[in-house]
Amino acid sequence: MIWEVFRQEEPGDYHQHVGNVHAPDREMAKQFAQIQHARRMQTNSLWVVPQSEIGEVTAEEASFGGETDKSYRWAMTYNDIDASFAEEVAESEEEQREAAEKRTEVNS
Repeated sequence: MIWEVFRQEEPGDYHQHVGNVHAPDREMAKQFAQIQHARRMQTNSLWVVPQSEIGEVTAEEASFGGETDKSYRWAMTYNDIDASFAEEVAESEEEQREAAEKRTEVNS
């Protein structure tokens, strides 16, 4: 039987898949996992799971977060703003400044 091994290096870290071991039962799998995946490196804990028990949901099977484009959430997409947009923003800011000055003149 094949057992997948996940290792946590320090408390609070995520467990990461580090490989698998072949063993007839859970206790042997845990021993083999310790020998192969925890002996030479710092390890806080190991998860040893039967390969047949691991399930996967692929992108084709489910749409994570809906179908909408959420690229606006990543700051790197704003680097592609063209110069005309930047000019429009600057003009808008100038208009807002002028309107604010007029309001303070009227209220004075």
